[in-house]
Amino acid sequence: MSKSKQVINDPVFGFITIPNEFVETIIKHPYVQRLNRIKQLGMASFAYPGAQHTRFHHTLGAMHLMQQVIMSLRAKGNEITEEEMNGALACILLHDVGHGPFSHVLEHTIVEGIHHEEISLKLMQRINEQLNGQLDICIAIFRNEYPKTFLHELVSGQVDVDRLDYLRRDCFFTGVNEGNIGSERIIQILDVRDNKLVIEAKGIFSIENFLLSRRLMYWQVYHHKTAIAAETTLINALRRAKELVNKGIDLFASPSLKYFLKNNIGKDNFNGDAIDRFISLDDSDIWCSLKEWTNSDDMILSTLSNSFVNRGLFKIEMHNEPVSESYIKNYMQKYIVKWNLTEEDSKYFVASRTISTDVYNENGNSIDILFNDEHIENISTVSDLLNVQLLSKKAEKYYFAYLKI
Repeated sequence: MSKSKQVINDPVFGFITIPNEFVETIIKHPYVQRLNRIKQLGMASFAYPGAQHTRFHHTLGAMHLMQQVIMSLRAKGNEITEEEMNGALACILLHDVGHGPFSHVLEHTIVEGIHHEEISLKLMQRINEQLNGQLDICIAIFRNEYPKTFLHELVSGQVDVDRLDYLRRDCFFTGVNEGNIGSERIIQILDVRDNKLVIEAKGIFSIENFLLSRRLMYWQVYHHKTAIAAETTLINALRRAKELVNKGIDLFASPSLKYFLKNNIGKDNFNGDAIDRFISLDDSDIWCSLKEWTNSDDMILSTLSNSFVNRGLFKIEMHNEPVSESYIKNYMQKYIVKWNLTEEDSKYFVASRTISTDVYNENGNSIDILFNDEHIENISTVSDLLNVQLLSKKAEKYYFAYLKI
């Protein structure tokens, strides 16, 4: 396969080389190019104005790291063929194509019960048909059905190139240096034993830093209360728009967005026309509609849209436990009185959410440490700095959001 001469100047990793024409074909595919129009961090830019990077940026960075990992593993005697390398590179390039506008928001509003990973797989299968089966290895890696299972771990595991890129990239663009990691060091200490990724013992401190950094980034960036406030405002606006359209009210929206507002799309009917509509959706569809909805005749939709577009976001309270029904209804009563709303309509101005994350999932692929004598131990038994049991425990925070009046 002929070499590609394309070189991309990346602000995080410097010069990134596209290794061959096959990978270049994947990068240039419309499904991947669409990621240029979807922000990587969704609502985080409301809290960190510099967080304007896209999912396409992240995809290229992850591809670059995958190349580095494969070269490092080959140098240690692990056999990875050119076809397997291309499959792994295609897999990491396509792992995010199933994301909708504003990252995860679409999964909770106008599309129900289907996660972006499932959508990514459907899109990979479509591209595979177009390329006459050239993505067979890619899809097998993505589904964890390829014999060399460590390749799947590099795409989706405890220490994968997806996380290695987004932690460094998100730190760079948000300015939150506490989450920075040494991705080059981690790549150099990866190896394979019994078809699984392992970490050389000399690199345990880098992995400890990686886990702590991930925890910091979740609570300081990904679950920042301002980002949660923006997400809640947008979700409620989209839900109101969907309700109005289902009542027969003609709202301004792009054809693809209107399709999802009109139809209840979920796992069972996400195919054919729904896929065609989905791949034409990006952040601009939502922004354009919200700007128009600020002038809607529906007071609820116009209020929510104005709140999002002009940053009059929901206020956020954090609690040690979920708020009571009576607590929520006290706020709802204020909207009922002020705007003469029904109780059902007043619910659009409140939201109660539980946010959880587990930094290290011991039930998933474990992080295994390889010692010089070739014996292997789980990081939870050898780390003297981290309480891995605490990191693997699902941490929860309870948010109550409301529109201030």
